[in-house]
Parts: sequence; structure tokens; C-alpha cells
Amino acid sequence: MEFNQYIDQVKKEVDDPSINKQRKRHLEDELNLLDSYHKNHPNVEEVPNSLELYCDMNPNALECRHYEV
Repeated sequence: MEFNQYIDQVKKEVDDPSINKQRKRHLEDELNLLDSYHKNHPNVEEVPNSLELYCDMNPNALECRHYEV
């Protein structure tokens, strides 16, 4: 799925009045992360996974370090 399509799908689900509060809060948090990720990586077309989102927000975390071999 393309990045923009995914964001539209999440926004549509957030606007659905039948979802529960916890799910809505989770989706709103995800939208905030996706928006921040998109600002930092405007040319990315694929939906980032949770590790990519985490590393975008926490680049110095141990899980996000890159080592040259």
C-alpha cells in the first residue's frame, strides 16, 4: 500500500464514530508519528514499519544504530 493511501485509510477510521476510544487514541498517535516521519522523509512512498517510526523519533537508540562493516 502506498504511504498516502495508508494515511487516508487511518484518517477515515479515526473519523468513524463507531470505533472505541482506545482504538481512536492509538490511531491518532499513529497519525502523529506518520506525519512526523513524512516531514523527515518526504520522498518515501512505502508505509514505514514500527521500527522505522521508532528510529525516526529516537535516532540515538541502541536499536537504531548503524554500524559500518
